[in-house]
Amino acid sequence: MGILDDFKLTDRVAVVTGGAGRYGKFIVEGLAEAGAIVYVVSRNIENCENFASKMREKGFQVFSGYLDMGKTESILAMKEKVIKQQGKIDILVNNAVLRPMKHYNDPIEAFDQSMKINATGIMDTTRIFAEDMMKRKRGVIINISSIMGVVGPDFTLYEGTYMDAPPDYFFHRAGIISLTRYLAAKYAPYNIRVNCISPGGLFENQPKEFVERYNKRTFLGRMAKGHDIKGVVVFLASDASSYITGENILVDGGYTKK
Repeated sequence: MGILDDFKLTDRVAVVTGGAGRYGKFIVEGLAEAGAIVYVVSRNIENCENFASKMREKGFQVFSGYLDMGKTESILAMKEKVIKQQGKIDILVNNAVLRPMKHYNDPIEAFDQSMKINATGIMDTTRIFAEDMMKRKRGVIINISSIMGVVGPDFTLYEGTYMDAPPDYFFHRAGIISLTRYLAAKYAPYNIRVNCISPGGLFENQPKEFVERYNKRTFLGRMAKGHDIKGVVVFLASDASSYITGENILVDGGYTKK
C-alpha cells in the first residue's frame, strides 16, 4: 500500500451535521469522493434529501436524515438509524452552526439560543455518536470552528455594510476549539481521534467593500472557496492523519498570520 491509499475512506460511515449548507456540501462531497458512505443531517430534511439524491445520481453513497441538535431524542434516533442501516459509525463531522445573533445589541435570548445549539447541542451530539465509536474502539470526530475562534474581530471589515461580528459566534467558535482538546484526551484510550478545522471567510457574494478589505487581510489575496476545505477534511478523516489528535488546523489563506 502507498501513501495515497491512506487517504481512502472506502466503506467508512460518516455523519455530517449541517451537511447541506455552506461548507457542509463540500465536506460531504470530499468524504464521498474519497469513498465514504455519508449521511447528510440537519433540521431541514428536505434540503438534505435534495442534496443527497443529487450525490447519489453521481454514483456516491450519500443519504439524508433528520437531526435537531436542540433535541436529544432526534440525535439518538439518527444514531440508531445509521447503526441499523450501516452497522457502525466511523466519522462524525460537527459542522452545523446556528447564527441567531446578528449584532452586539441583539436580545440576550438570542445569545442563549446560540449556546443551546452551538455549545450544548454539539456536546450532546458528540457524546451520543461517540458511544458506538467507544464500543468499537475506533473513530474520528472533526469539529468545524472558524478563525474567529482564535482572533478578535476586525470591525473595520464591515463598515458601510449590513454585516457585523456578533459576540456569540466568537464565544462558541473558541469554545469548540477548546472542547476539541478536551475530547481528544477523553477519547484517546478508545482510539478515537478528535480534531478541529478553523476556516477563514467563505466567499458568498458579500458586499464589494467587505470582499476587497477581506482579500487584503490574507496572504493569498482572496476569500475561501468551498472546495478549499475538502482536502483537510479527508486528511483528518483518513488514516493519513493517524497520529494527529487535539489539533486545530487553520484554513484561512494566511489571515491569522498577517
